[in-house]
Amino acid sequence: LTYPVSFSLLCTVILGEIANFAAYAFAPAILVTPLGALSIIFRNHYFCSAVLAHFILQEKLHIFGVLGCVLCVVGSTTIVLHAPQERNIESVKEVWHLATQPGFLVYSALVVIAVSVLIFYCVPRYGQTHLIVYVGICSLMGSLTVMSVKAVSIALKLSFSGMNQFVYFETWIFTIIVITCCLLQINYLNKALDTFNTAVISPVYYVMFTSFTILASMIMFKDWDSQNASQIATELCGFITILSGTFLLHRTKDMGNTPKPDEEAPVFGDTNNRAPETAA
Repeated sequence: LTYPVSFSLLCTVILGEIANFAAYAFAPAILVTPLGALSIIFRNHYFCSAVLAHFILQEKLHIFGVLGCVLCVVGSTTIVLHAPQERNIESVKEVWHLATQPGFLVYSALVVIAVSVLIFYCVPRYGQTHLIVYVGICSLMGSLTVMSVKAVSIALKLSFSGMNQFVYFETWIFTIIVITCCLLQINYLNKALDTFNTAVISPVYYVMFTSFTILASMIMFKDWDSQNASQIATELCGFITILSGTFLLHRTKDMGNTPKPDEEAPVFGDTNNRAPETAA
């Protein structure tokens, strides 16, 4: 890639992350987080767009890649159509009240204990052999990160509308939690990517991170209280559809790069060593 193209891709990634951050201020986390699968459609190896790479990098988008993209889109559409309504929050103190409810405090305590065990006990012993250790740390902390990001994004939205939320200490506590959790996630996600295959890390991390985030959102914001059983079941089916598309994309992403039959090495030996044919 040329420098202008690389710089343009970097800018779009940054803008995308900013938009993703802002989305938490206007939609429930149970909707925003699973939609991260759409970015997989626009990511292939080394974060290149699977669709753009087909045209810019001349990479082949095979039938399984198309099917994976379709599954992600169908699952995301299903979740959007049946997502719960966003809770109307008028102050960051309301978010703090939800975060200090007994249910979410118990969940947060369990996450902290589990992460501590993974970091201090499992990482030295199993970190280099079991990818679930690093991914587990990132996913568990990620669920707390998303809840705090949602609180900070709501604070920013209310502040821009004229109600300054940064006069409350709760806003700064959520900000500190976001920074701390993000740094921890970046550290262990980099270790995971350095140790294991990216094609394996990406789908496993997405599944665990999204699952724990949905669980945390259910406990903290009680997103499913206003929905019936059929709506919840439909959302779960949409999530499973996204997971299927995600695994299919990563499992078959290198199929288009396999050599053609006439370019493959001979089965029974090197053609350069064959005896010359004699005339009949």
